[in-house]
Amino acid sequence: MRLDVVTIFPEYLEPLNVSLVGKARARGVLDVHVHHLRDWTYDRHNTVDDTPYGGGPGMVMKTEPWGDALDQTLADGFEACAHQPVLVVPTPSGRAFTQELAVELSERPWLIFTPARYEGIDRRVMDEYATRMPVYEVSIGDYVLAGGEAAVLVITEAVARLLPGVLGNAESHRDDSFAPGAMANLLEGPVYTKPPEWRGRGIPDVLLSGHHGKIARWRRDEAFRRTAANRPDLIERCDPAAFDKKDREILSMLGWAPEPGGRFWRRPESVEE
Repeated sequence: MRLDVVTIFPEYLEPLNVSLVGKARARGVLDVHVHHLRDWTYDRHNTVDDTPYGGGPGMVMKTEPWGDALDQTLADGFEACAHQPVLVVPTPSGRAFTQELAVELSERPWLIFTPARYEGIDRRVMDEYATRMPVYEVSIGDYVLAGGEAAVLVITEAVARLLPGVLGNAESHRDDSFAPGAMANLLEGPVYTKPPEWRGRGIPDVLLSGHHGKIARWRRDEAFRRTAANRPDLIERCDPAAFDKKDREILSMLGWAPEPGGRFWRRPESVEE
């Protein structure tokens, strides 16, 4: 996968050189290019922003540097035989970044990130490049950062670990929170390792039983418990038909019940006694 980032703070992207992402780059699984947006400014102050039309506080990033930077980034990528670019725009007003979206992006061969600063990028930039490639406006949460570089790091790490050859065990992400399939809409439960006792605290006996079926069931039950406690909204919108008999039993024990018609789950406080 090729990954390009255009930013006014290239140094912010240094973490892309370490950990799993850094190893992926070293092995050639991930080809990362970081570009300084001010290289495409032509005044002595290297200006990348201006006051917003219509008034209001803050500044807006200008069309000209972004257009020239993206044109050159696309030209360089195509010359290097990259193909099917996707523009990823980190913004709190974008669609929620989920594990499902991480999987979708991991299947794309080329991602171009445009982390903004100030009040964001002039809308015409996204409208222009949407005629040339898919544009994903993505939010990593319901809050506002000083800039989009931190979001680039989050999205890149979530995507990169899904690429073949990045994780030491290719099955490691199968049981992740939100992983497509059995873990969709669920949080991963607690995990344990050696020693078997620490400061008077042991581990659940089932994990020492060697019974793979019971262990799998325990882990799934714990996933339901953690999800119900920390993210009840995830269970609330689930279709009960997606759960087997054992799943429904643990949810019932936790106080959850299907809505009339059986399409969604109701939180315990809304279940009639």
